[in-house]
Amino acid sequence: MNSLSREKIASAGRIVVKVGSSSISGENATQIGPLVDALAAAHAGGTEVILVSSGAIATGMPYLRLNDHPTDLATQQAAASVGQSLLIAHYQNSLDRYDIVAGQVLLTAGDLENATPRSNAQRAMDRLLDLRILPIVNENDTVATHEIRFGDNDRLAALVATLCGADLLLLLSDVDALYTQPPEVPGAEPISLVAYGDLLPGMTFGSTSVNGVGTGGASTKVMAARLAAASGTAVLVTATTLAAEALRGEPVGTWFEPAAPPFRRLW
Repeated sequence: MNSLSREKIASAGRIVVKVGSSSISGENATQIGPLVDALAAAHAGGTEVILVSSGAIATGMPYLRLNDHPTDLATQQAAASVGQSLLIAHYQNSLDRYDIVAGQVLLTAGDLENATPRSNAQRAMDRLLDLRILPIVNENDTVATHEIRFGDNDRLAALVATLCGADLLLLLSDVDALYTQPPEVPGAEPISLVAYGDLLPGMTFGSTSVNGVGTGGASTKVMAARLAAASGTAVLVTATTLAAEALRGEPVGTWFEPAAPPFRRLW
């Protein structure tokens, strides 16, 4: 894995793209098509693409006649069970336009904390990529517990990027970049570049999703970006609607510079 610059994103060998629930469920489900267009363009250019997608619970909620995100574990598991297969079907239907096949990979926190299942997950994703399959990763919410889980898919995506030696982690959400304060606060300014090791003093990041569907926020993206950058993976944070521009290397979003070799390895 070589350190990547924003201008050379299109030449990246392997990328991990993470998209949140709020960006691809409910009234935003139509964003799956344009997202797949961007992923397919990178795939056609020879880049190996891994997608980490939230959205199983949100996708399953209407089928359980739920108007609000469930708070009890059993109902979350039931919604995820229904929604995960539907979510993958939505992606595959869109990927069919490019003759790309998706491979589902469901992980728990325990899978990446223990050597044997971690090695199995790495080997499976490496083989899928060798076969030009597009892995779609999500937390296995059907069996996850409150005590043992990733907490949010930003962290999962950072761990997957580290596990797979990705050149780039692209974190997508509803906001075009990180801001010095929550973007709705007067005077908030977008952050274009975060040098490796910059602790961003004086910045205030929200800790929750803007709409209650997702579980992450700007603070989880900052933590995930730092985690991935420490292992040598460059990170770009931007909006789902700007995925195509981001993957072309255009100056959008917030760029986190990766650590210079030797990297700090998690495992």
